[in-house]
Amino acid sequence: MARAHNRIAVVTGAGSGIGRATAGLMVRDGWRVVFAGRRLEALRQSIAMCEDPFGDIDARAIAVPTDVTRPDSVAALFDFVRARFARLDFLFNNAGVFTPGVPLEELRIEQWRAALDVNLSGAFLCTQQAFRIMKAQEPRGGRIVNNGSISAHAPRPHSVAYTSTKHALSGLTKSAALDGRAHDIAVGQIDIGNAATEISAGMATGMPQADGSVRAEPRMDVDHAAAAVLHMANLPLDANVLFMTLMATKMPFVGRG
Repeated sequence: MARAHNRIAVVTGAGSGIGRATAGLMVRDGWRVVFAGRRLEALRQSIAMCEDPFGDIDARAIAVPTDVTRPDSVAALFDFVRARFARLDFLFNNAGVFTPGVPLEELRIEQWRAALDVNLSGAFLCTQQAFRIMKAQEPRGGRIVNNGSISAHAPRPHSVAYTSTKHALSGLTKSAALDGRAHDIAVGQIDIGNAATEISAGMATGMPQADGSVRAEPRMDVDHAAAAVLHMANLPLDANVLFMTLMATKMPFVGRG
């Protein structure tokens, strides 16, 4: 049985998919986890799905509705963490959105900005707030993991906004890792390919390929992604996974195009 070590984590986008799986696994591993996301009911559903080996789920898994595109909402999230726990050990910047798979010239500026706001600016705002807590707390420091994507390495057709934000997220990861080094803040990124979630269901039926064809793609259990994030979270602060690529073994990435 896991031991309740009671370290404090924030997981954004915890109402579904990789965020839900990761937050739930961290609760089971003994963390106290703040489930953050836009939809309160989805967050509550995520918490209801948690396995609770410690008998105090209400104190161990807490839903905080948060819009990561709004600086005031992000500040309120971390103010809650500071007031409730007086520290923060881990942040998983997981919240993200896709844009419609349309030709580049047909993507509307509103769709481009929405991807930037969630995928990049949201991660920056949360990282900024986490730095403030982690630098000031005693003992100081903590860990941040950004959810990148295979698209941080190679784009899919018709994915200019999503791909651009994920490449930019790699820059945020490197810069934050450098800036956090002197303060015992470890920052890394996990690039995940084809985890089986609600949003990736279409991969099982057919995805556009670089050669113009449409083919079904293998997916992997989302729990593997959650376990990889937990591994990163549980490392001592003198060790860091700067970048990890986790993918369905047979997905078309190596040799793509």
